[in-house]
Amino acid sequence: MGQLEIRGGVWFLKAESCFGDLEGIFGVKMKFMKLGSKPDAFQADGKSVRYVASELATDVTINVGEVKFYLHKFPLLSKSNLLQKLVTNAGEENSDEIDMVDFPGGAKAFEICAKFCYGMIVTLNAYNVVAARCAAEYLEMTEDVDRGNLIFKIEVFLNSSIFRSWKDSIIVLQTTKSLLPWSENLKIVGRCIDSIASKTSVDPASITWSYTYNRKLSVPDKIVEEGMNFKDKTESVPKDWWVEDICELDIDLYKRVMITVKSKGRMDNKVMGEALKTYAVRWLPDSFDDSVSDARTWRYKYLVETLICLLPPDKGVGCSCSFLLKLLKFAILVGADDSPREDLVKRISLKLHEASVKDLLIPAQPPQNTLYDVELIQCIVNRYLMHEKYNQDAKHEENGDFILGHEHVSLMNVGKLIDGYLAEIAHDPNLTLASFVDLSRSIPESARPVHDGLYKAIDVYLKEHTSLTKAEKKKICGLMDVKKLTMDASMHAAQNERLPLRVVVQVLFFEQVRAASGVQALNNNARDNSNSTTNTDEEWEKTAADDNKSLKKQMSQMKIKNEDFRKNRKLLKKNSKSSKSGVQLLPSRSRRIFDRLWVVGRGHVENRSSETSGSSQSPTSVAPGDTKSFGSSSRQRRHSIS
Repeated sequence: MGQLEIRGGVWFLKAESCFGDLEGIFGVKMKFMKLGSKPDAFQADGKSVRYVASELATDVTINVGEVKFYLHKFPLLSKSNLLQKLVTNAGEENSDEIDMVDFPGGAKAFEICAKFCYGMIVTLNAYNVVAARCAAEYLEMTEDVDRGNLIFKIEVFLNSSIFRSWKDSIIVLQTTKSLLPWSENLKIVGRCIDSIASKTSVDPASITWSYTYNRKLSVPDKIVEEGMNFKDKTESVPKDWWVEDICELDIDLYKRVMITVKSKGRMDNKVMGEALKTYAVRWLPDSFDDSVSDARTWRYKYLVETLICLLPPDKGVGCSCSFLLKLLKFAILVGADDSPREDLVKRISLKLHEASVKDLLIPAQPPQNTLYDVELIQCIVNRYLMHEKYNQDAKHEENGDFILGHEHVSLMNVGKLIDGYLAEIAHDPNLTLASFVDLSRSIPESARPVHDGLYKAIDVYLKEHTSLTKAEKKKICGLMDVKKLTMDASMHAAQNERLPLRVVVQVLFFEQVRAASGVQALNNNARDNSNSTTNTDEEWEKTAADDNKSLKKQMSQMKIKNEDFRKNRKLLKKNSKSSKSGVQLLPSRSRRIFDRLWVVGRGHVENRSSETSGSSQSPTSVAPGDTKSFGSSSRQRRHSIS
């Protein structure tokens, strides 16, 4: 048999034992150790019998599980202290059979130890070394029995090869679970975890192994391994090179590895977040339904709760809002405990502005009867706004600025997000008007400079909920400020028969005010620039042309026949009868309203102009009281919205 000896302070194995690299199933090399020199003489008789082909008759039978081993006493007793005791006891009882109860690693592990005792060739690698180590411990194959015994040789192999190899450490750690509690008591689990965690924090520029053992090396990876080019080496190995490899670990072992990585304090939170996301993608299903067994549901629940507890401590960075929302969605589906769910809600509320509408579509759970959990989103929005207000107040005290640019952009992103979410949930026939209104009103005015998204959501709700009363339609439309609609949205609203008459009147009125204001602005620009240089005159002509094109487009969208800008100005001065001839293809209700607004809107604007110019002329004969009443009504509506 090969023996270990010291040369210059370093342990070496004699010729019968050697270390080396073995081509693994993934096409990368793994460490191995070959023991013994005699040919393998073990043979099988069916699945439950093993024996040694020898001229000498066997004199002991050892039962390991369902397998019987017919062996010789002398080789076994020379290496195993336990077998010495068991054989002695069996002789006293006049028995030739020995039963091994709960043998770690089973028959395969025992066969490795038996071959070692016979001096036969046996190869240890990352897949069987833990089983062999536990079996050797069970058989008490220590140095007290024989120098250079199996326990000692395996420990040398583990410390000098396995724990120095990234991929082998992961494989060994995977094998430890089936060998508990032996692998834990022998500290193999802890040593593997410490080896893996230490390697994750190595500078990527110093990595000389393939950083994903479950895929073949690409050209940049080969450069890394050979160490040929430091610059290419640094660029080709990312900081999160290790996250895919450890995804194969069971959740319990994964948790211990991540805790150890975190405890070392050298890992970036973003990389930690990426590792958790990669693991979730690997193990959580794309969908979840009632057909999943209770055992799998419990496993998913434990997995989700574990991932939540492993999230980076800094709630503002590390994980994307999309990943957190997916985690929350799954946590709700599997019935995760309140504490981890609350932690997720807090984290999501800090970065809601990064989410998408699809992320927010979390299915509702009984007793809710809606398709999506609107109450949960309302809670997240409220938390986000509270956090934003706190930050703004703090910065106001510090800098004197109430809202800084970055915070304002984030707030507007949330406004667009919630408007898009409202448009999606508006299709739900069970969504109450109160829920829609409450969620819409939770968004501050500063987050909605444009109301197109809100208008779309309201239109969808009106279309899907045809049984709304006039009062309910008035309430939901009161959320919208028609002055904040773009031209396209205004044109759509002007022809939308689902809207209450009062809203259509407001849309048409403010569109005419806007058009008239544009004309007045052109005239003012002409007067203001009449004394400027020739270059300014050229700029005015260009501006006038652009504005003229814009007004033409506006009028054409309202289906008004006009030939050019001057003809339109003449049409504005005509009475209501002549203006009717210019309206085409509008709904009859909108056309009647439009005819009146040509007169009311134009008269209102020119009356305002006459106040400053001193002129008392008016192109229409609208009663002043009526005009005042309409304007007052509009102001009251705007006040109620704000």
